[in-house]
Amino acid sequence: MFTIAGVAAATTAVLIVVQIVVFVLWPPPATAIEHLDLMRDAPLLGFLSLDLLYVVDNVLLIPILLALFVALRRVDESVMAVAAALGFVGVAALFASNPAANMHYLAGRLSTAGGEAERAALLAAGEAMLAANVGTAYHVSLILGSVALVVMSVVMLRSWSFSRPTAVLGILANVLAFGLYLPVVGIYVLLLSTVFLLGWYVLITVGFVRLGRGGARGVARGVAAEVAGAVRA
Repeated sequence: MFTIAGVAAATTAVLIVVQIVVFVLWPPPATAIEHLDLMRDAPLLGFLSLDLLYVVDNVLLIPILLALFVALRRVDESVMAVAAALGFVGVAALFASNPAANMHYLAGRLSTAGGEAERAALLAAGEAMLAANVGTAYHVSLILGSVALVVMSVVMLRSWSFSRPTAVLGILANVLAFGLYLPVVGIYVLLLSTVFLLGWYVLITVGFVRLGRGGARGVARGVAAEVAGAVRA
């Protein structure tokens, strides 16, 4: 499990860098018609502009949450169980809020629209989907996911499984995510949190690799002990 989580964390770190590059080189469209045109002309960029990689990040978060629960449950199992549950609900909420597949469908419909009335209806549907993308489900995902990782990082401070800098970065990254709700500077604080989050993913990758190797050594020692016992018998 720790090896899988380590691969997931390392992949997420790479995807965060890719997301930043994509955002800088190809800023997302501002309106529904621009999104739909992009989906029609360059589907990959269209999906990327609607947070495809963020959805992938959250899929990868599932084994990470499971591995963190296993690694830290001996410190405080009940708190870790609640944190993991919040994290899973946050992941589910993000899946519910992302409109990429629906926008791709609308882009196809728009290209074959038979008249202005149908075109206007499709554009209105697109605007509604974009609004939902930053609506209640998105904020539930952000809040629950951030709370879950803050709690896990606090528990991490009391564990030998991960380094103290790993826990501190986890706390900073996910507390700063709430900066989104600050007026004027909110989006910039959220972007800053992404930098800390990148560092956190790198450090937990190291932690998971170490735990995975420790687990393998533990299994090997157990097998050796069983063989030795059988020989003595």
